Amino acid sequence: MNWPSLRKSNGGPPSSNGRIIEMNNVRKVYDTGKVRVEALRGIDLSVAEGEFVAVVGPSGSGKSTLLNLLGCLDTPTDGRYLLAGDPVADLDRDGLAEIRNRRVGFVFQNFNLLPQLTALENVEMPLLFGGVGGRKRRERARDLLERVGLGDRLEHKPTELSGGQMQRVAVARALAMDPAVILADEPTGNLDTTSGVDVLTLLSELWRQGSTLVVVTHDPALAERAQRVVEIRDGLVVADSRNGSTSH
Repeated sequence: MNWPSLRKSNGGPPSSNGRIIEMNNVRKVYDTGKVRVEALRGIDLSVAEGEFVAVVGPSGSGKSTLLNLLGCLDTPTDGRYLLAGDPVADLDRDGLAEIRNRRVGFVFQNFNLLPQLTALENVEMPLLFGGVGGRKRRERARDLLERVGLGDRLEHKPTELSGGQMQRVAVARALAMDPAVILADEPTGNLDTTSGVDVLTLLSELWRQGSTLVVVTHDPALAERAQRVVEIRDGLVVADSRNGSTSH
């Protein structure tokens, strides 16, 4: 397996119109029998290859539900979702798992690192599940950690790293399979100001290198770095604007 650059995708090409994400009238309803919650009420959203999109909105607006659908951690109740040109509704359980490993890179607020593994081993995990051999897997993980500024922390476990360093490991892990899109859920939410700025700078750098980013955030500084800001309220997109001063 060849890893020529961070901007290449091993998960397949984007759709013919250059869009990585296409959602049309997507709804998500949670129905327990006693309580019925309409978390998303008809979302239309498209994200082109190479865009940096921040999703904002108050708590309970549907941001996290949207991110779960984008990352194939959950499936829509209704509507159409194409990821890199493929209709997600047509995929079985194995197909969804394949997409999560190869086409989507996740960065979580709580890092979600395995505490018993070193930074290097954590970054290797997606590659292991993707069937990449030991030597190439280790070389790829080492290269990614060096790219995010942690070349001297390869053998450190999460408990031996700062919050900012753990999030950098999480970003490196998200990049492991050269995904079509990186999804981040409040990536600066658990960081101090200095570490938060470092992660913001890193995400901006990845975008300039060609990565496609969709980030859910309450952080105004992060939203200002994005190319587009999509606001969600009550399960609907109520605004979609571009940051005029933002460019590659």
